[in-house]
Amino acid sequence: MSVAGLRRAARESVAGLPGAFWWLWTSTLVNRLGAFVATFMALYLTIDRGYSASYAGLVAALHGLGGVVSSLGAGVMTDRFGRRPTLLVAQVSTAFSVALLGFMRDPVAIAAVAFLVGMASNASRPAVQAMMADIVRPEDRVRAFALNFWAINLGFAISSMAAGFIAEYSYLAGFLIEAGMTLACAVVVFVKLPESRPERTPGDGAAGHAPVSLLTVLRDGRYMGVVGLSLLVAVVFQQGYLGLPIAMGEAGFTPADYGLVIGFNGVLIVVLQIPVTRFIERRDPRNLLVVSALLAGYGFGLTAFAGSLGVFALTVCVWTLAEIVNAPTQTGLVVRLSPVEGRGRYQVG
Repeated sequence: MSVAGLRRAARESVAGLPGAFWWLWTSTLVNRLGAFVATFMALYLTIDRGYSASYAGLVAALHGLGGVVSSLGAGVMTDRFGRRPTLLVAQVSTAFSVALLGFMRDPVAIAAVAFLVGMASNASRPAVQAMMADIVRPEDRVRAFALNFWAINLGFAISSMAAGFIAEYSYLAGFLIEAGMTLACAVVVFVKLPESRPERTPGDGAAGHAPVSLLTVLRDGRYMGVVGLSLLVAVVFQQGYLGLPIAMGEAGFTPADYGLVIGFNGVLIVVLQIPVTRFIERRDPRNLLVVSALLAGYGFGLTAFAGSLGVFALTVCVWTLAEIVNAPTQTGLVVRLSPVEGRGRYQVG
């Protein structure tokens, strides 16, 4: 494609999206520029603190469990109290809990605070995705979710490489930088983002449509099928931030080496996410999710044969292609399956 063609494709990819979307996008970018804990927790615990890989896995599991628990409550808060208040509470809580985690030394305290960090950091997800669905036209949603995912990984590509060197100097500095950047996100939300929750009408609830509760969500067979499959794929993708750094550390590679390798994930998404999304946005999401799952399994399977930085980077590139297809497709499918009045609750998956 010519340079003019690339420019035209870029303009078409960002055209027609409302200003509120771009402020939400900016908040996402700032948040990911400061990302540190999820990426380097395994290295921090095994290399800096001297704990075992099993303990690092336990902490990662508690961090994830905190996210599962909070997403249920955050989904309800998003629908009942609004997207903006939920975002503010989640981001301020994340900033304070991440800073606190950097000062923990007792293994029980580290595990407990990691659980709190997982709760706080994941609580913003239902609000962000529900707000995005509120403010973007249905025909533009896959594109909007892809651009948001692009922002996540643009920030991640920069932060992961920088954080690898920060970790060699001071892990505590990484925790404090993430806390500060998360507070900056809260400021953006407070100053620039209006509430987007659709107004309830007199026909809502018992007199009209049945109100949406968590029980409604759990009884939705199609949606729960998507959630179950998404969970299995998420377990696979999580190995990029748990199994991969531990494997590289045991093979003698440094945190900076891991930061460089995992940085390919963000760089590749930044380069390919927009053109790939333009290719897939009108295609059957079921087929796309099958292809992405197969690619993810193949990419992580190749890690067993990696012994050099180049091969580790190659494995990251393979499963990143799966992530590029999976992320906007899955999010767009969830929005399609969710009723307007229950968007927050339906984002828990």
